[in-house]
Amino acid sequence: MASSSIPTVDLSPFFNEEGDEHGRRKAIETIARACAEYGFFQIMNHGTPTDLMNKALQLSKTFFQYPPEEKLKSSPGSGAPLPAGYSKHPDHSPDKNEYLVAMPPGSSFNVYPENPPELRSVIEEVFSHLVRIGSLLESIINDCLGLPPNFLKEYNHDRSWDFIAALHYFPATERETNGITEHEDGNCITFVFQDEVGGLEVRKDGEWIPVVPAEGKIVVNIADVIQVLSNKKFKSATHRVVRSKGRSRYSFAFFYNLHGDKWVEPLSQFTTEIGESPKYRGFLYKEYQQLRVRNKTHPPSRPEDVIHITHYAIET
Repeated sequence: MASSSIPTVDLSPFFNEEGDEHGRRKAIETIARACAEYGFFQIMNHGTPTDLMNKALQLSKTFFQYPPEEKLKSSPGSGAPLPAGYSKHPDHSPDKNEYLVAMPPGSSFNVYPENPPELRSVIEEVFSHLVRIGSLLESIINDCLGLPPNFLKEYNHDRSWDFIAALHYFPATERETNGITEHEDGNCITFVFQDEVGGLEVRKDGEWIPVVPAEGKIVVNIADVIQVLSNKKFKSATHRVVRSKGRSRYSFAFFYNLHGDKWVEPLSQFTTEIGESPKYRGFLYKEYQQLRVRNKTHPPSRPEDVIHITHYAIET
Protein backbone atom coordinates (compact mmCIF):
# COMPACT_ATOMS: atom_id res chain seq x y z
CA MET A 1 0.00 0.00 0.00
CA ALA A 2 1.40 3.42 -0.90
CA SER A 3 2.43 5.96 1.71
CA SER A 4 0.18 8.46 -0.05
CA SER A 5 -2.68 6.66 1.75
CA ILE A 6 -1.81 8.81 4.78
CA PRO A 7 -3.71 12.08 4.28
CA THR A 8 -1.98 15.44 4.65
CA VAL A 9 -4.01 18.26 6.15
CA ASP A 10 -3.19 21.93 5.48
CA LEU A 11 -3.84 23.86 8.71
CA SER A 12 -3.21 27.31 7.20
CA PRO A 13 -6.98 28.10 6.94
CA PHE A 14 -7.12 28.01 10.77
CA PHE A 15 -4.35 30.63 11.04
CA ASN A 16 -5.78 32.80 8.28
CA GLU A 17 -7.55 35.83 9.76
CA GLU A 18 -9.58 36.31 6.57
CA GLY A 19 -11.37 33.06 7.35
CA ASP A 20 -10.99 30.45 4.59
CA GLU A 21 -14.22 28.60 5.32
CA HIS A 22 -13.84 26.18 2.39
CA GLY A 23 -10.28 25.29 3.47
CA ARG A 24 -11.38 24.73 7.06
CA ARG A 25 -14.28 22.52 6.02
CA LYS A 26 -12.00 20.44 3.78
CA ALA A 27 -9.47 19.98 6.60
CA ILE A 28 -12.17 18.98 9.10
CA GLU A 29 -13.64 16.42 6.67
CA THR A 30 -10.19 14.90 6.04
CA ILE A 31 -9.40 14.71 9.77
CA ALA A 32 -12.81 13.18 10.61
CA ARG A 33 -12.38 10.49 7.95
CA ALA A 34 -8.80 9.68 9.02
CA CYS A 35 -9.78 9.48 12.71
CA ALA A 36 -12.69 7.16 11.98
CA GLU A 37 -10.65 4.86 9.72
CA TYR A 38 -7.29 4.51 11.46
CA GLY A 39 -6.46 7.57 13.57
CA PHE A 40 -3.49 8.85 11.58
CA PHE A 41 -2.71 11.88 9.38
CA GLN A 42 -0.01 14.48 8.69
CA ILE A 43 -0.24 18.26 9.06
CA MET A 44 1.49 21.08 7.19
CA ASN A 45 1.44 24.88 7.63
CA HIS A 46 0.96 24.28 11.34
CA GLY A 47 2.87 27.28 12.66
CA THR A 48 5.94 25.44 14.02
CA PRO A 49 9.02 26.68 12.12
CA THR A 50 10.81 23.95 10.16
CA ASP A 51 14.16 25.45 11.18
CA LEU A 52 13.21 25.02 14.85
CA MET A 53 12.22 21.37 14.31
CA ASN A 54 15.50 20.67 12.49
CA LYS A 55 17.51 22.41 15.21
CA ALA A 56 15.80 20.30 17.88
CA LEU A 57 16.66 17.10 15.96
CA GLN A 58 20.29 18.19 15.53
CA LEU A 59 20.76 19.14 19.19
CA SER A 60 19.18 15.88 20.37
CA LYS A 61 21.55 13.98 18.06
CA THR A 62 24.48 15.79 19.68
CA PHE A 63 23.21 14.85 23.14
CA PHE A 64 22.63 11.17 22.29
CA GLN A 65 26.17 10.90 20.90
CA TYR A 66 27.66 11.72 24.31
CA PRO A 67 29.11 8.82 26.34
CA PRO A 68 26.66 6.97 28.64
CA GLU A 69 28.09 8.44 31.84
CA GLU A 70 27.40 11.97 30.54
CA LYS A 71 23.82 11.15 29.54
CA LEU A 72 23.12 9.39 32.84
CA LYS A 73 23.76 12.67 34.70
CA SER A 74 20.26 13.59 33.50
CA SER A 75 18.54 10.48 34.87
CA PRO A 76 14.99 10.99 36.19
CA GLY A 77 14.35 11.99 39.79
CA SER A 78 11.64 10.41 41.90
CA GLY A 79 8.03 11.41 42.40
CA ALA A 80 7.23 12.57 38.86
CA PRO A 81 4.12 11.21 37.12
CA LEU A 82 6.49 10.38 34.25
CA PRO A 83 10.23 9.61 34.23
CA ALA A 84 11.36 13.07 33.04
CA GLY A 85 15.04 13.05 32.06
CA TYR A 86 17.26 10.57 30.19
CA SER A 87 16.41 6.85 30.02
CA LYS A 88 17.36 3.83 27.92
CA HIS A 89 15.25 0.73 27.50
CA PRO A 90 16.57 -2.30 29.42
CA ASP A 91 18.62 -4.68 27.29
CA HIS A 92 15.90 -7.36 27.43
CA SER A 93 13.26 -4.93 26.16
CA PRO A 94 12.05 -5.49 22.59
CA ASP A 95 12.20 -1.68 22.09
CA LYS A 96 15.66 -0.55 21.03
CA ASN A 97 15.96 3.15 21.76
CA GLU A 98 17.00 5.77 24.28
CA TYR A 99 15.08 8.92 25.06
CA LEU A 100 15.00 12.25 26.87
CA VAL A 101 11.61 13.20 28.34
CA ALA A 102 10.53 16.70 29.36
CA MET A 103 7.32 17.84 31.01
CA PRO A 104 6.00 21.42 30.55
CA PRO A 105 8.52 24.28 30.82
CA GLY A 106 8.88 25.26 34.45
CA SER A 107 7.95 21.81 35.79
CA SER A 108 9.97 20.95 38.88
CA PHE A 109 10.25 17.36 37.62
CA ASN A 110 12.33 18.24 34.55
CA VAL A 111 15.96 17.08 34.49
CA TYR A 112 17.69 18.75 31.54
CA PRO A 113 21.27 18.01 30.48
CA GLU A 114 23.75 20.87 30.74
CA ASN A 115 25.05 20.09 27.26
CA PRO A 116 24.43 20.94 24.55
CA PRO A 117 23.57 24.30 26.17
CA GLU A 118 20.79 25.25 23.74
CA LEU A 119 18.91 21.96 24.01
CA ARG A 120 16.65 23.04 26.87
CA SER A 121 15.49 26.33 25.33
CA VAL A 122 14.87 24.72 21.94
CA ILE A 123 12.85 21.85 23.44
CA GLU A 124 10.81 24.35 25.48
CA GLU A 125 10.10 26.41 22.35
CA VAL A 126 9.02 23.31 20.41
CA PHE A 127 6.87 22.31 23.39
CA SER A 128 4.99 25.63 23.40
CA HIS A 129 4.28 25.39 19.65
CA LEU A 130 2.98 21.84 19.95
CA VAL A 131 0.71 22.70 22.89
CA ARG A 132 -0.93 25.31 20.63
CA ILE A 133 -1.35 22.80 17.80
CA GLY A 134 -2.70 20.27 20.29
CA SER A 135 -5.33 22.74 21.45
CA LEU A 136 -6.34 23.46 17.84
CA LEU A 137 -6.57 19.77 16.90
CA GLU A 138 -8.52 19.04 20.08
CA SER A 139 -11.11 21.67 19.08
CA ILE A 140 -11.33 20.23 15.54
CA ILE A 141 -11.80 16.69 16.91
CA ASN A 142 -14.45 18.08 19.28
CA ASP A 143 -16.38 19.37 16.25
CA CYS A 144 -15.78 16.20 14.22
CA LEU A 145 -17.37 14.18 17.02
CA GLY A 146 -20.34 16.51 17.22
CA LEU A 147 -19.68 17.35 20.87
CA PRO A 148 -20.94 20.60 22.46
CA PRO A 149 -18.63 23.60 21.76
CA ASN A 150 -15.46 23.53 23.91
CA PHE A 151 -16.47 20.22 25.54
CA LEU A 152 -13.01 18.62 25.22
CA LYS A 153 -11.25 21.89 26.07
CA GLU A 154 -13.16 22.12 29.37
CA TYR A 155 -12.73 18.41 30.12
CA ASN A 156 -8.99 18.54 29.37
CA HIS A 157 -8.07 22.06 30.57
CA ASP A 158 -4.99 21.16 32.66
CA ARG A 159 -1.78 20.98 30.59
CA SER A 160 0.55 19.91 33.42
CA TRP A 161 0.74 16.26 32.29
CA ASP A 162 1.74 17.00 28.68
CA PHE A 163 5.24 15.77 27.81
CA ILE A 164 7.72 15.59 24.96
CA ALA A 165 10.32 12.92 24.18
CA ALA A 166 13.46 13.20 22.07
CA LEU A 167 14.18 9.69 20.77
CA HIS A 168 17.24 7.93 19.35
CA TYR A 169 16.72 4.54 17.71
CA PHE A 170 19.84 2.43 17.36
CA PRO A 171 20.81 1.00 13.95
CA ALA A 172 19.27 -2.38 13.14
CA THR A 173 21.27 -5.57 13.52
CA GLU A 174 21.20 -8.63 11.28
CA ARG A 175 18.73 -10.30 13.64
CA GLU A 176 16.73 -7.37 15.02
CA THR A 177 15.01 -4.43 13.30
CA ASN A 178 12.37 -3.53 15.91
CA GLY A 179 12.60 0.05 17.21
CA ILE A 180 9.26 0.24 19.00
CA THR A 181 6.86 -2.70 19.02
CA GLU A 182 3.45 -2.12 17.48
CA HIS A 183 1.25 -0.25 19.94
CA GLU A 184 -1.29 2.52 20.46
CA ASP A 185 -0.50 5.62 22.51
CA GLY A 186 -2.17 6.02 25.89
CA ASN A 187 -2.76 9.79 25.83
CA CYS A 188 -5.16 12.04 23.82
CA ILE A 189 -3.27 13.17 20.68
CA THR A 190 0.36 12.53 19.69
CA PHE A 191 2.54 14.64 17.37
CA VAL A 192 5.73 13.27 15.78
CA PHE A 193 8.43 14.78 13.60
CA GLN A 194 11.32 12.65 12.40
CA ASP A 195 14.62 12.93 10.56
CA GLU A 196 15.16 11.71 7.00
CA VAL A 197 15.83 8.08 8.05
CA GLY A 198 12.15 7.26 8.57
CA GLY A 199 10.94 3.95 9.97
CA LEU A 200 7.57 5.01 11.38
CA GLU A 201 4.76 2.78 10.09
CA VAL A 202 1.00 2.79 10.69
CA ARG A 203 -1.37 -0.14 10.30
CA LYS A 204 -4.49 0.23 8.21
CA ASP A 205 -6.70 -2.68 7.12
CA GLY A 206 -4.07 -5.14 8.29
CA GLU A 207 -1.25 -3.60 6.22
CA TRP A 208 1.72 -1.55 7.40
CA ILE A 209 2.06 1.83 5.67
CA PRO A 210 5.43 3.61 5.92
CA VAL A 211 5.22 7.28 6.88
CA VAL A 212 7.78 8.77 4.50
CA PRO A 213 9.63 11.67 6.17
CA ALA A 214 8.75 15.05 4.67
CA GLU A 215 10.48 18.17 5.93
CA GLY A 216 8.20 20.49 7.86
CA LYS A 217 5.36 17.98 8.21
CA ILE A 218 4.19 16.68 11.58
CA VAL A 219 2.54 13.29 11.96
CA VAL A 220 -0.59 13.23 14.15
CA ASN A 221 -2.14 10.18 15.71
CA ILE A 222 -5.26 9.81 17.80
CA ALA A 223 -4.63 7.98 21.06
CA ASP A 224 -6.50 5.85 23.60
CA VAL A 225 -8.32 8.57 25.56
CA ILE A 226 -10.12 9.83 22.43
CA GLN A 227 -10.94 6.25 21.42
CA VAL A 228 -12.52 5.54 24.82
CA LEU A 229 -14.43 8.85 25.06
CA SER A 230 -15.86 8.31 21.56
CA ASN A 231 -16.64 4.63 22.34
CA LYS A 232 -14.35 3.64 19.45
CA LYS A 233 -15.94 5.96 16.88
CA PHE A 234 -12.44 7.43 16.49
CA LYS A 235 -9.54 4.98 16.39
CA SER A 236 -6.37 5.01 18.44
CA ALA A 237 -3.69 4.53 15.76
CA THR A 238 -1.68 1.30 15.75
CA HIS A 239 1.93 2.07 14.81
CA ARG A 240 5.52 0.90 15.17
CA VAL A 241 9.07 1.92 14.31
CA VAL A 242 11.31 -0.30 12.16
CA ARG A 243 15.04 0.43 12.38
CA SER A 244 17.38 0.76 9.39
CA LYS A 245 20.67 -1.10 9.06
CA GLY A 246 23.71 1.08 9.63
CA ARG A 247 21.68 4.22 10.44
CA SER A 248 20.44 5.77 13.66
CA ARG A 249 17.01 7.42 13.65
CA TYR A 250 16.15 10.60 15.55
CA SER A 251 12.66 11.92 16.22
CA PHE A 252 10.51 13.90 18.63
CA ALA A 253 7.13 12.83 19.97
CA PHE A 254 4.85 15.25 21.81
CA PHE A 255 2.04 13.81 23.92
CA TYR A 256 -0.97 16.07 24.36
CA ASN A 257 -2.12 14.39 27.52
CA LEU A 258 -4.79 14.32 30.21
CA HIS A 259 -4.37 15.11 33.90
CA GLY A 260 -4.01 11.96 35.98
CA ASP A 261 -7.00 12.73 38.22
CA LYS A 262 -9.48 12.74 35.31
CA TRP A 263 -12.04 9.96 34.97
CA VAL A 264 -12.15 8.39 31.51
CA GLU A 265 -15.16 6.51 30.16
CA PRO A 266 -17.27 6.41 26.99
CA LEU A 267 -19.38 9.57 26.76
CA SER A 268 -23.17 9.32 26.88
CA GLN A 269 -23.34 10.91 23.39
CA PHE A 270 -21.84 7.66 22.02
CA THR A 271 -23.60 5.19 24.34
CA THR A 272 -26.91 5.70 26.17
CA GLU A 273 -28.07 8.60 23.98
CA ILE A 274 -27.83 6.46 20.83
CA GLY A 275 -28.66 3.09 22.34
CA GLU A 276 -25.09 1.73 22.17
CA SER A 277 -23.40 -0.29 24.91
CA PRO A 278 -20.14 1.11 26.29
CA LYS A 279 -17.10 -0.73 24.92
CA TYR A 280 -14.92 0.21 27.93
CA ARG A 281 -15.33 0.44 31.69
CA GLY A 282 -14.34 3.75 33.25
CA PHE A 283 -10.95 4.33 34.87
CA LEU A 284 -8.84 6.97 36.59
CA TYR A 285 -6.33 8.16 34.01
CA LYS A 286 -3.24 8.04 36.24
CA GLU A 287 -3.84 4.35 36.95
CA TYR A 288 -3.66 3.59 33.23
CA GLN A 289 -0.63 5.83 32.73
CA GLN A 290 1.21 4.07 35.58
CA LEU A 291 0.55 0.71 33.89
CA ARG A 292 1.81 2.11 30.57
CA VAL A 293 4.98 3.53 32.14
CA ARG A 294 5.63 0.16 33.77
CA ASN A 295 5.47 -1.47 30.32
CA LYS A 296 8.56 0.62 29.49
CA THR A 297 10.50 0.50 32.76
CA HIS A 298 9.78 -3.17 33.54
CA PRO A 299 9.01 -4.86 30.20
CA PRO A 300 7.02 -8.08 30.70
CA SER A 301 8.74 -11.23 29.49
CA ARG A 302 5.60 -12.25 27.59
CA PRO A 303 4.24 -9.87 24.92
CA GLU A 304 0.67 -10.76 25.89
CA ASP A 305 1.28 -9.28 29.36
CA VAL A 306 1.92 -5.77 27.99
CA ILE A 307 -0.95 -3.50 29.08
CA HIS A 308 -3.04 -1.84 26.35
CA ILE A 309 -6.41 -0.08 26.46
CA THR A 310 -7.95 -3.54 25.97
CA HIS A 311 -7.26 -3.86 29.73
CA TYR A 312 -10.47 -1.85 30.23
CA ALA A 313 -12.48 -3.31 27.34
CA ILE A 314 -15.91 -4.74 28.14
CA GLU A 315 -16.37 -8.19 26.61
CA THR A 316 -19.44 -8.41 24.40
